[in-house]
Formats: sequence, structure tokens, C-alpha cells
Amino acid sequence: MKAQSELRQQPLRPKAPVKIKHYFTVAIVLLLLWGSAVQTEATFGELIQGLPNMLDLLKEMFPPKWSYLDNIWAAMLETIRMALLGTTLGAILAIPVALLSAANIAKRKWIYYPVRFLLNLVRTVPDLLLAALFVAIFGLGALPGIFALAIFSLGLIAKLSYEALETIDPGPLEAMTAAGAHPIQIINYGVVPQIRPHFISFVLYTFEINVRAAAVLGLVGAGGIGHYYEVTLGFLEYDKTCIIIIVTLAVVLLIDYISSKLREKLI
Repeated sequence: MKAQSELRQQPLRPKAPVKIKHYFTVAIVLLLLWGSAVQTEATFGELIQGLPNMLDLLKEMFPPKWSYLDNIWAAMLETIRMALLGTTLGAILAIPVALLSAANIAKRKWIYYPVRFLLNLVRTVPDLLLAALFVAIFGLGALPGIFALAIFSLGLIAKLSYEALETIDPGPLEAMTAAGAHPIQIINYGVVPQIRPHFISFVLYTFEINVRAAAVLGLVGAGGIGHYYEVTLGFLEYDKTCIIIIVTLAVVLLIDYISSKLREKLI
């Protein structure tokens, strides 16, 4: 009796979770990494052998050639304008695409499944390939880069937006439907107020990405600062390449700071 009473007084402790699942997951990840390294013929030995060459390249990049700043300001401004126009155009096009892709808005599989398929197809094509295709169509300049960034922005913003649309509160939509509201009214008064903060955040985030992407589109002739990357690297003028990298980094950091402040004000 005494032993039974002692057992009743002892608190029941939960058993520690089995760690076999974690070990198994780590083993699979390591196996995939090893298999990928073997198939791509990537080894740490090659990395170690290439370290002296990397150090030599860094030595050639410093000190940066600050006098080259005067040559790249116009191209840097063109890059920002390309990103701004491409993001704006893509965001406008993404609105109807996101609405048609959301299952709780379109409500018919024969509508949102084909639209999602086309959206995935758009997101599959890299922005550099898009820029190269538009260069072949429109020729050299900023216009191909703007169109490439617009399509890239369309895919990214529409994808994020329709996923956010499917998580909105269905209560206001059901109430407006029961009251006999028109679909446009439902979207305007029931959907837009809920999705607006997310949409603004997605657009600002895409703009940050596009500034980085626009900086290299010039490698395929799509205008912007990327043209100077191609020229300086082609002539092995690494000190000039370094100043381009520094300016691009400063611009990206500034835009990131401004967009974060805008998100705090608008969202």
C-alpha cells in the first residue's frame, strides 16, 4: 500500500521525443549534399586550390578607381528607373492574375488552375533569359530590361498575392454575397482592405529585388549599370569593377532602408 501511494504522489513525466526522425532527416540532407557534390564534380579541394586566385583578384580590385564614378552615375540612375518602371508595370498586371489564381475568389477550378499554370510558366523563365529574348525583339537599350523586369515582377507579386488572398477572412465576403453585392463590390470592399498591406509589402520587396536584377541585365544588352560590368570585366579592369560594386551596394542598401520605412508608414 505504501509503495502504491508513493507511485500516485510521483508526478508523471512525459517521455522525451524520439530523436530518430531528426537523425534520419540529417542523414538524408547529408546524403543529398554528397550526391549533388559528386554529380556536379564540386570538391573542397578545388575550392582550396582556387583561394590564391581569389586573393589575387581581390588585390587587383583594391584600391577602387574612384575617378570612374563620373562614368557610371547615369547608368546607375537608368538601372533604378528600369527597376521602378518594371515593378510598377508588373504590379498592375499582377492584380487581375492574383485574383484569378485565388481559389476563394475565382472559385472554379477551370479558371484558377490554368491561370496558376501560366503563372508558374512565367516564373520558370529566368530574368536574364527574358532580357535576352526582348533584346532580340526590341534591340539594345533599357526597354528590353523594363519588359523583362515587368514579367519577373508579375510572376513574383501575383504568386505571393494569391497565396495571401487565400488566407483572408471569408466572413466579409460571405456577408456581402448574402446581401446581394456585385462581385466587383465584393472585391473592392471585402478583399482589397484585407490584402492591401500585404500587396504593398510585396511590391516594395519586388522593387528591391529588381534593383539588384537590373544591375546585371546589361550583360545581355538590356541597359543599365550591367553594361559597365561587362566592359570592365572584359578588359580586366577590376579596380573599375570594384567601384561599380560599391556604388551598387550603396544604392541597394539605401533603397532597402527607404522601403522598410515606407512599409512602416503604409502598412
